[in-house]
Amino acid sequence: MATKKATTSADVFEFPTFDMTQMSDGYREMADKSLSQTKEAYAKVKTVSEEATKAIEATLENAQAGTVELSLKAIDAARGNVEHSLSHMEALLGVKTVAQMIELQTSFFRKQSEMMVDQAKIMQEAAKKVAEEVSKPVKAVAEKAMDEIKVA
Repeated sequence: MATKKATTSADVFEFPTFDMTQMSDGYREMADKSLSQTKEAYAKVKTVSEEATKAIEATLENAQAGTVELSLKAIDAARGNVEHSLSHMEALLGVKTVAQMIELQTSFFRKQSEMMVDQAKIMQEAAKKVAEEVSKPVKAVAEKAMDEIKVA
């Protein structure tokens, strides 16, 4: 016959050996690690946000300056066209023959065409310069971010 082991009331209420200090130390370490990782991530996000804000501000400033530059070039072109047209009108008032009028008109159209080509080149160069200046801050931030991604 099998013998039963006698259990005492102390055996029934005995708790397994479990050290709560070890568990709380583990949770504390995990919380500290999580907190430090969160702080690091926040610092990185803050830095990137500040850089992006500075880039946007610089972009807007460059765009404003570029708009002013393009506007001034357009005004100069319009001024040149108006002056050329007014001088042509004055010359037409002194025409005595049809041949002189045709010669003046031909000369005016030729000069006007040359001016338009030159003005288009000037505006194209200015627009290219403005586009480069406007994109420069964002391009720098993007390149820096790509370099950081390559390192990581």
